Amino acid sequence: MPATIRAATPDDTGAIFALTYELAEFESLTHVFVATEGGLRDALFGARPSIEALVAENEGRIVAYALFFHNYSSFVGKRGLYLEDVYVQPSQRGSGLGTALIERLAALAVERQCGRFEWTVLDWNQQAISFYEKMGATVMPDWRVVRLAGDALERVAARANAGQLCAPVPSPHR
Repeated sequence: MPATIRAATPDDTGAIFALTYELAEFESLTHVFVATEGGLRDALFGARPSIEALVAENEGRIVAYALFFHNYSSFVGKRGLYLEDVYVQPSQRGSGLGTALIERLAALAVERQCGRFEWTVLDWNQQAISFYEKMGATVMPDWRVVRLAGDALERVAARANAGQLCAPVPSPHR
């Protein structure tokens, strides 16, 4: 029986979390992995979900997943679909699951009238880069990810909170 791709359910959270850790191991980033299964469940299925997920199931076991969310392009004037993670277990690679996940997300972006479907890839992961380019994606050579996290994020936030120019911003989720 071939693998199937479907939207994740709350019962899938543990499997998705385990695969997320496998991805961190693959990328040699377990030293920054502080996520929790409860946090993932809340982000996916809590009162204010911030991400969505697709899973690939083969013989009753989840063997691949994709986490994604919407962003917005001020230049395009439309929302976009942003792929945070896509991961296929090594034993399932070459089976078409990665392609099927990307294709399903591209179709979802079109269905939702998104102007873009984007994601990042580590510069050393030539196998993934080649895979994405073969599908027709463009690896943007002039763009770099910029990130504030941890102590740096706290320091910058503290400066805003101490300043006179910044008024509170209401939450869009109230």
